[in-house]
This record gives sequence, C-alpha cells and structure tokens, in this order.
Amino acid sequence: EVHLVESGGGLVQAGGSLRLSCAASGFTFDDYIIGWFRQIPGREREGVSFINNIDGRTYYTDSAKGRFTIIGDRAKNTVYLQMNNLQPEDTAVYYCARSAFQMTTMTPSLFANWGQGTQVTVST
Repeated sequence: EVHLVESGGGLVQAGGSLRLSCAASGFTFDDYIIGWFRQIPGREREGVSFINNIDGRTYYTDSAKGRFTIIGDRAKNTVYLQMNNLQPEDTAVYYCARSAFQMTTMTPSLFANWGQGTQVTVST
C-alpha cells in the first residue's frame, strides 16, 4: 500500500528555518516525482517544489525559489524540503504527494497519494 508521511513542521520565527520530510513506502521510489504543496485554510492548494527521482530534476515555484531546497534520499525513500528565511506568508499545512507523469511545471491534478500534512507556522 502506498504511503507518504510528512513530518518536521512546527512553529518558527520569521527568518528561521525548518526541514520537512516526506517518507515514502509501498512503491518504487525512483520511478516517481515527489512534490511538496501547501494550503492555507480557505484557499486552494498551491505547489511549492518537486523532484523527479528518475533524473534528479527539480522544480521550484516562485514562492520557493532562492529560499527552499528539495532533496531526495533514495537510500531512505525520503524527500526533504529545506526551508530557509521563512516568512509569515509561508504559514500553511504542507503536503507531499507523488506523480507518475512527467511535467515541466507543478500541476496538482497530476499528483496523488497525498500525505496527511504537517503544519508550519511562522511568527513575526
């Protein structure tokens, strides 16, 4: 059975850092894209970043560029999202999901098997 489990969220002050983890099981990790998304209550889920475990290619949305880094650890079947210089507008529930489709931009509808999410709260 496919499982994606997020962890690493928490409360941090503006300018701080967090590292989120997405632990994957039940499928061949190297065959999929793993993406990170976030959602604020009342708003649509938005893409943050993805990594293509087939070729190592990464993608970042504008909100993540220059501050976030996505890292895949094949030995641990885990994808990390290192988030630096966090700001209050980064406050959201962060989710990971997998996709079997090749893509050049983040397309939420192409992702499935969403995790339960981890809360990130950035205070001023």
